[in-house]
Amino acid sequence: MSDHATWLPHEIHRHEADVPASAAGLIDYLRANPIDDLLVEKKALIFRGFGVTEQTLPEVMDILLPNRLAYVHGNSPRTKVGNNIYTSTEYPPELTISMHNELSYSHQWPSRLLFFCAEAPATGGATPVVDGVRWLEALDDEVREAYAGGVTYTQNLHDGYGLGKSWQDTFETDDRGAVEEFLTGTGAEFRWNANGIQVSMTRPSFTRHPVTGAEVWFNQSDQWHPASLGDETAAELARLLPEDELPQSVRFANGDPIPAEYALQVRDRGIEEAKDCDWREGDLMLIDNVLVGHGRRSFTGKRRILVAMSD
Repeated sequence: MSDHATWLPHEIHRHEADVPASAAGLIDYLRANPIDDLLVEKKALIFRGFGVTEQTLPEVMDILLPNRLAYVHGNSPRTKVGNNIYTSTEYPPELTISMHNELSYSHQWPSRLLFFCAEAPATGGATPVVDGVRWLEALDDEVREAYAGGVTYTQNLHDGYGLGKSWQDTFETDDRGAVEEFLTGTGAEFRWNANGIQVSMTRPSFTRHPVTGAEVWFNQSDQWHPASLGDETAAELARLLPEDELPQSVRFANGDPIPAEYALQVRDRGIEEAKDCDWREGDLMLIDNVLVGHGRRSFTGKRRILVAMSD
């Protein structure tokens, strides 16, 4: 059995750290115990029992994420609640969000993500995390080989009315010039049309960690594939729109369609290999966004998880 199969996030508890149950106590601990090397080694860290609140969260983030990034070109619905602090993906609670690395379809992605539990759900709602090496190893050889040449993502971002996110929400601006300037430096192809903008991006399917050199699964093709919507939803969208007009779609980089069974295997193997982080109010989880993918389990009741990212 692979060592990766037994991987779990590393927990740091207040009592073990012997610090006060406060954001100030955690900040003092982090200043005295830098966690950069530990994060690369453990891939994900959970801080529990430190008494962090939504009000004191920014102070902690200033230590753990010294250069917080805006969620520009993000494709999931979120609400900005602070200085580059966002709600986690706002999909209906009955849905499970499959495993993914944040912004892996983009030309540049965050190296770290920090999640904070402001309010734990009544039931469910865990954030599953998966070792990217193990996810890649779990795929059939045929699937890995098919993805080796990379994938091409296509977005159709509307101008304020339509399916999916608008280009204004996606790029956090209503300035077309700013969007064009951003995209020009990303290797993407784009064109404005009567409904908004279409963006196409060809990206690798795998990447290597800049420190460890580990090769990991690193793309979101299963989430962009119509098969991930379920048979009925995908069929209904196919009746309404051709593939090149869907809010988002994906093909292999050579233009060939990705078989539905490949996309579903990627999705399902990622979930099968994942380990759940069950939330308690005040918990924080810091992950290496290259080494670890994440998702969300379905839940009942209220759930408020905030997220921020850094390079």
